[in-house]
Amino acid sequence: MRRNARQKFADFFLQVFFLQILALMCLSTSTFAVTHSVRHHSAHKHFRWLRWNPLFRPSHESLLVQNAEIDRLDLPRIQDETELEALKADGSLVAIVPNESLKIEPSLDPSRRYCRPWTLNFVNDLSQAYYNRFHAQIQLNSAVRTVKVQRKLRRHNRNAAPAEGDTASSHLAGVTIDLQRRGLTKDEIRWMEYYLFYMKAVGLVEPEEERRHWCFHIMVSGRYADWRETQNIVPLEHLEEEKPATEVAAGSGGK
Repeated sequence: MRRNARQKFADFFLQVFFLQILALMCLSTSTFAVTHSVRHHSAHKHFRWLRWNPLFRPSHESLLVQNAEIDRLDLPRIQDETELEALKADGSLVAIVPNESLKIEPSLDPSRRYCRPWTLNFVNDLSQAYYNRFHAQIQLNSAVRTVKVQRKLRRHNRNAAPAEGDTASSHLAGVTIDLQRRGLTKDEIRWMEYYLFYMKAVGLVEPEEERRHWCFHIMVSGRYADWRETQNIVPLEHLEEEKPATEVAAGSGGK
């Protein structure tokens, strides 16, 4: 009887021992799986960061800056087609016309290929400097919008700016354009970022690089018109190729 009791105790001890070993193995496997998952997720995030690391990230603060400039200029947010046509008729909005350095996305409604006069000057200056450097056209994807159009856009694109409030889309005032980023080379993107960096530094633009539509969203300050009058814009073909875009933007001195 004593032998049987000892045997039973030994069998019970072995069962408990093996159960503990099994539990430890399961815990170790679970920990490895979690660690591997975290590492994989972290590596995936790092990879995405490497792929998308723009100089001008969209932000709430940027939208506030854009709207503050619109308020400073006392510009209306265009509500509908009636208001849009009235602003075209009195010259407050001017047509954006394709040329050797600028092309327009074919799907953009012709009625919305308009912007403020100083924004048009900026578009033409930038596109000409880009053409001189790369011998290629830059593409305009979007310009003025109405509140009605922006609301419709928001239904299909939750990343689009609101149609009302302190962070409303600056497209509603006609001061903003979107230029194609998708398809540009690293050198072309870097050139654009340098150009916009200088313009932002002197308070003339508020740019964002949008990921969903891969474009440069650029709000142009009303100060651009006065600044432009003080500059001698130098075509890039007359400069050394190594000179940065900022020198082209700045020109060679004031009047």
